[in-house]
Amino acid sequence: QRFSGDEQGHVKKLRGIRLEWTPNRSQMREVPGSEFELEVDLVLLAMGFLGPVQEGLIKDLGLELDGRQNIKADTNTYQTSVPNVFAAGDARRGQALVVWALAEGRRAARAVDLYLMGSTKLPG
Repeated sequence: QRFSGDEQGHVKKLRGIRLEWTPNRSQMREVPGSEFELEVDLVLLAMGFLGPVQEGLIKDLGLELDGRQNIKADTNTYQTSVPNVFAAGDARRGQALVVWALAEGRRAARAVDLYLMGSTKLPG
């Protein structure tokens, strides 16, 4: 929730609250009564993937989103709600391990090749 420090601007305390997913996992909410305070001298922020940036391409194309605000796309063809537009990886499935993104990228490339050429020699 906030940091506090000394007169020289050094961080000294972190005040936080525990979070939990809502039942449909669409957002997180604070757990009432779970406030805590920690004495600290260093804070590293790991900001995790918060979903694809919707301003710009996603909004301009009017792409349909899933409940977690990722681009909704068929898991076999990787086609979105907009004809001729494909999505894969973290933008489609959400934050995941890089190996999942690589594997899905390969499958999406195969699906796009099949779509464009009518057949494909790319591995499945």
